[in-house]
Amino acid sequence: MPVTTVVNSASSSAGGLSPALAEATSSDSALRRFLHGLPGVDQVGAEARAAGLGTRSIKTTAKEFAIDLAIRMVDLTTLEGQDTPGKVRALASKAMRPDPADQTCPQVAAVCVYPDMVAVAKETLGASGVHVASVATAFPSGRAALDIKLADTQDAVEAGADEIDMVIDRGAFLSGRYLEVFEEIVAVREACGDAHLKVIFETGELQTYDNVRRASWLAMMAGAHFIKTSTGKIQPAATLPVTLVMLEAVRDFRDVTGQMVGVKPAGGIRTTKDAIKYLVMVNEVAGGDWLDPDWFRFGASTLLNDLLMQRTKMRTGRYSGPDYFTLD
Repeated sequence: MPVTTVVNSASSSAGGLSPALAEATSSDSALRRFLHGLPGVDQVGAEARAAGLGTRSIKTTAKEFAIDLAIRMVDLTTLEGQDTPGKVRALASKAMRPDPADQTCPQVAAVCVYPDMVAVAKETLGASGVHVASVATAFPSGRAALDIKLADTQDAVEAGADEIDMVIDRGAFLSGRYLEVFEEIVAVREACGDAHLKVIFETGELQTYDNVRRASWLAMMAGAHFIKTSTGKIQPAATLPVTLVMLEAVRDFRDVTGQMVGVKPAGGIRTTKDAIKYLVMVNEVAGGDWLDPDWFRFGASTLLNDLLMQRTKMRTGRYSGPDYFTLD
């Protein structure tokens, strides 16, 4: 059963959600009925389709385009307790010039850091066009009082963050307290001001594909600019089937509302081969409109180096050593 039979397909009003979706968020019981009324995910079908799309092979100029596009989609990330200003400056420099020996190499989409490192990243990146993303809302657990989460978000925005990656309270979601999660996302979105909001589900803890679909719709209805798989701290993190379900959700959400929402798989994507599988899936499931850094990102720390190695191989005919590019 298509989603458009569950939701009124009228375009969203200028004020936000369509009347049908606004009604679905009017109470906890209404939201529960809506989310549990979404079509169930065929687990076998989703995994089989993801596996099939993962076998697609692209060559020569198409592969060169895909590698450069994947580089432009990377959120170059460091989220460790041992992060220092020097490490963040080095990462930001790499984001602007991933391959200093090749002026044609594109820069990445963003640098993602903890809130206390936002100012350092912002100063280093300057007017380069590379965005500063910051995790917030008690990342990675999401377990804190709402006022603390909002203060965390506001601190990052005031320090110059262009994007906020928040994490939902999985305990609340899994307990069925959907309106609580919805209202928290709405509040964080408001605290973001002009910064874009990415909502992290931690799909490895959501247990089912049905829950991934429900979380996707809940976040989009609450105003997320992006939906994101994982913090990278829990396994499994990003997977092709989970991302497929999320891509179906953003595609269906646009069909219902006319609004586009981005997707960001994060955690465990390490090779060019993996990245290309995701790009093929984006094109086949959501459509070519999402093949843009404004609408699809990779959250990664090690992926960029493999993309650079493969790019050099295609341009020169030989592989660089693994230590040719800086380690992140």
